[in-house]
Amino acid sequence: MKVQLQKTFAMPASADTAWMLLQNIEGVAGCMPGASITERIDAQHFKGTVAVKFGPASMSFRGDLEVIALEPTSRTLRLVGKGTDTTGSSGASMDLTARVEAVDAVSCNLLGSSEVSMSGKAAAFGGRMMNTVADQVLKQFADNFAARAQALQAESAVAPAGAAETDADKRAAGTAPPKPPPLNGLALIWAVIKDWLRSLFTAKRA
Repeated sequence: MKVQLQKTFAMPASADTAWMLLQNIEGVAGCMPGASITERIDAQHFKGTVAVKFGPASMSFRGDLEVIALEPTSRTLRLVGKGTDTTGSSGASMDLTARVEAVDAVSCNLLGSSEVSMSGKAAAFGGRMMNTVADQVLKQFADNFAARAQALQAESAVAPAGAAETDADKRAAGTAPPKPPPLNGLALIWAVIKDWLRSLFTAKRA
């Protein structure tokens, strides 16, 4: 099963600041709920995990991530990832293109286009549910990315002249961020239920 998504998120930072953050793959992974980079093989290849928690139960997916393209001129990043859960019962792959588009000196848009393929038990969710879950995950990612971009923008603004770029570079390419909490599966399921109820009542009114 395949799901295609296209999203645009407003960012409270300049395009240069957002692009600096987008190039830091470990930092980008840290913005994704439940995801983390576990190994940097080289500049283009990484290994990582995604943790999902359903109440007292939890699941862990592991896989490989490859940077296909990094274009400074257009501020575009393309990633391809593949992974399986620890039991081998589910698999997923993702082809993601993200681009930063300037709005003005202190704001920009983050544009994303992705195709996600699911197999095994994970494919049983169905297209509609997968779209709803993906929307929730992307919203959390955008909120986290925006917070980091805003902090980086503020740090650059208050840094002494001549040191702002150095500090920003260290922030963007520095140590890996703290390990994120597991993706809250119950919260995502509740979001799916609310979406289903909303569509049900809308259909009845029509």
